[in-house]
Amino acid sequence: MGCFFSRRRKPAQGGQQQLQGAGQDAAAGEQKAPQYSWDLRAKIDPKDYTFSGLKNETVGRLPGKVAGQQFVIQDCEDCKIYIFDHSATITIDDCVNCQIFLGPIKGSVFFRDCKDCKCVVACQQFRTRDCRKLEVFLCCATQPIIESSTGMKFGCFQYYYPELALQFKDAGLSIFNNTWSNIHDFTPVSGENNWGLLPETAVVQDYVPLPSSEELKAIRVSTDAAKSIIPVTRGQRQKNSDESCLVVFFAGDYTTANARKLIDEMTSKGFQLVQTKEVLMKAEDAHRVFQQSALEFIPLLEKGPVVALEFNGDGAVEQCQSTINEVFSGTKVFVSESKASASQDVDNFYNFADVQMGM
Repeated sequence: MGCFFSRRRKPAQGGQQQLQGAGQDAAAGEQKAPQYSWDLRAKIDPKDYTFSGLKNETVGRLPGKVAGQQFVIQDCEDCKIYIFDHSATITIDDCVNCQIFLGPIKGSVFFRDCKDCKCVVACQQFRTRDCRKLEVFLCCATQPIIESSTGMKFGCFQYYYPELALQFKDAGLSIFNNTWSNIHDFTPVSGENNWGLLPETAVVQDYVPLPSSEELKAIRVSTDAAKSIIPVTRGQRQKNSDESCLVVFFAGDYTTANARKLIDEMTSKGFQLVQTKEVLMKAEDAHRVFQQSALEFIPLLEKGPVVALEFNGDGAVEQCQSTINEVFSGTKVFVSESKASASQDVDNFYNFADVQMGM
């Protein structure tokens, strides 16, 4: 210790300059402290991702303004709320008589203590608790769950604006995975039904009108079912015919476009789209689903997920075969061979898909 201090009291020649230089170097070192990636991220203001305590207002977020963040909606009454972007999760608490549009949600949307609300929602998981009289046009990749909720009504999501398709991709959601009508009531009451389906003739705009504010009117929204990003399906409504047909498209550059084209062709001829599914398959799955045709399709499974469609109506099998031969002659497609085998084809595929997706 003594030696250390004695050296500081008697610096060598030029030592003062060395000390000054060292001090400058230290200061420079302090100025050049290392920066990390999290230091460079834009600071998030929770107020930008919250609607709280609003009454009789029209509010929203334009595409790009939420950008995958979490969002909170709470204590709103008589409001019109539009989230025209994808998000991580959204919670809606204590809202009354609100009309709500929620763009694709990568995770869950959770309604709690809400009543008399009308909504259009796309999400991975949907759940309600202690809610009353919600009417929801829904796209949900997993089985929707209601808990301690009554008077719930559900319809198939139908909505379009130019940015919506990319937002579904950003949220990791497939437009073909929609279990909107397969509701699980976590707290059923004997002799009562806490949920039902909206009328087939229900029009989205009658429930959630298009935005009227100048800012939000810039979004080119359509609620026409024919333009909907999500194919409009019958879900668990009673089928009109005892004849269905399974069609499976295999992964490729035009899989989605081909599936949409066939849907347009078949529905324009009066056939109904019951359900759709996009899922990965393995060779053993192909044997179970496609049976004697499996070897023909197994090499195609390595390219990615398949897209399956179930059509219903008298003559569905013959019409599917005819349309595929005419419109998709150069594309490998599985289609049911006959009315007799089609019902088993549908059961085989969707039973497999439900197990695969943990339904």
